[in-house]
Amino acid sequence: MANAEAENILRAAYQAFNARDVEAAVELMHSEVDWPNAWEGDRVRGRAAVAEYWRRQFESISSKVEPEGFDHEADGSIAVAVHQVVNDAKTGALLADEHVTHRYWLEDGLIVRMEVDEPPD
Repeated sequence: MANAEAENILRAAYQAFNARDVEAAVELMHSEVDWPNAWEGDRVRGRAAVAEYWRRQFESISSKVEPEGFDHEADGSIAVAVHQVVNDAKTGALLADEHVTHRYWLEDGLIVRMEVDEPPD
């Protein structure tokens, strides 16, 4: 898959996430996607599990995640530098405003795995 095509898929996933269009976002994922549950801990697997995780998350927190750069790594992953702003869904209080790295693996044009790299201290 060409770098530009992979980046377009990931940009579309971020756009759908930020619009809270869960169905559009999970359509860009493999049916057995392996996804981090960064909010509660652990991982979730499969489109339905990711969708349910996000629906629970959106009840408590409101996140906006904007990609700022893409690095295609030797191991086949794509590291995406993102600006992430997290607010309390009920009060609007700012909970986090940070830059993090999301790492993706794609297969046949679909996201098969995502990880969140911790920011350096």
